[in-house]
Amino acid sequence: MGALLILLSLVSAVLCHFVFAVWLPSDRERYRDYEAAEPCPVRAEAQEADDCLSTWRFTVVKTVDKTGRTSSYRATLEDEDSWRGVASFGDPGPLLERLKPGDRVTATVWRRDIVVLSEDGIRQNTSDAPRDELQMNAAVGMIAALVALQTFAFGAARLVRPRGYEPFTWSPYGKRLLITTVAACFGVGLPAAWIGVTWWVVPAVVMPVVGCSAWLMYDGPPPRTPAGV
Repeated sequence: MGALLILLSLVSAVLCHFVFAVWLPSDRERYRDYEAAEPCPVRAEAQEADDCLSTWRFTVVKTVDKTGRTSSYRATLEDEDSWRGVASFGDPGPLLERLKPGDRVTATVWRRDIVVLSEDGIRQNTSDAPRDELQMNAAVGMIAALVALQTFAFGAARLVRPRGYEPFTWSPYGKRLLITTVAACFGVGLPAAWIGVTWWVVPAVVMPVVGCSAWLMYDGPPPRTPAGV
């Protein structure tokens, strides 16, 4: 079991590396490119048009505005050549909830994705629009990093002390520590994204919070019973 926990810690460490070395930088660069994009020139070549903002007129075929356990917000669009596509959204407002079949809308396209839909001056970003929400990337990366540390520590304790590895067990210490880790990462990551502070705030706050929590929850190994008692 100890070896398996250490193996899981390595998998989680690889995931953490991917988040901070690949996923977060990629999202940051994509957002910067999107912010720097300008309207496409009239005679832009197809390859050039991918990196500029083009506008298209579409007709709304149907919309889905479903809130609940499996929420779904999307609009099916059609152009004059009978091309059909779907624009997905994260929420119904402010535009999707107003749309109905037959409405004419203007779509902003960037790198072959519909990033904005607008009608009569009302605009709404689609789910494909790049966002400056690196705080949530950092939150996921921190969960992976802290889970890697936890599983490695628990696995090493089992290998070093096969018969006396308490309190490095799932219940109650491991479970409480994992819940604290997830709650701290999202509890810091979400407000950081809403406020718009730099993503570095997430690891800077989460690490001491989880570290202090782990120390406070640690009861130490149970006392040894003297021989012959």
